[in-house]
Amino acid sequence: MKRKIRILIVDDHAMMRLGLAEAIAAERDFNLIGEASNGTQALHFYREHQPDVVTMDFRIPGPDGAESTAMLRAEFPDARIVLLSIFEGEEDIWRAVQAGASGYVSKSAEIEELLEAIRVVHTGGTYFPAAIAAKLAARQTRDNLTPRELQALRHIVAGFSNKEIAARLHMSEATVKLHISNTLAKLNVADRTQAAIIAVRRGIIHLDA
Repeated sequence: MKRKIRILIVDDHAMMRLGLAEAIAAERDFNLIGEASNGTQALHFYREHQPDVVTMDFRIPGPDGAESTAMLRAEFPDARIVLLSIFEGEEDIWRAVQAGASGYVSKSAEIEELLEAIRVVHTGGTYFPAAIAAKLAARQTRDNLTPRELQALRHIVAGFSNKEIAARLHMSEATVKLHISNTLAKLNVADRTQAAIIAVRRGIIHLDA
């Protein structure tokens, strides 16, 4: 018989833990082996029982979800952790990924999404819904672009020519062309129009900014 997926729930709200516990108990391939209400408890429990998957609330006392995830991954590189949050802010999501989370699910999502995330993560995969994956892609791109390249991209989106950008940024047209060339390469696009489309679509540049 196939071994069940051993799961640890980490959340400081008792009602949330109860709801997750009931959902997990209803799945034949899941086995809830423990609960923790803060980061310190989660670390102690993991060291003793080493569950297959941890569902980790982002906002918990002590080390928060991202910090606890980083600590677990530092000690147990193969730890598989799905972070849960009522927020979908880019910074929180980025912190989760940087900490080593294998998945990120909004608490507003249907329970089926979390159950799927647990199964995907357990097999060694990652689970980030499309909207969240797009935010991660935008953040990764922004981190790869220099401040000057971001400025140039923002002006491209606004429809300015190289000459206008050079005047606004107080640099030569040759320097502007270099920044734009580097930006196109990093975005993996062929021209300014495609760069503008990608920048807005991915949320790298916001039209109301």
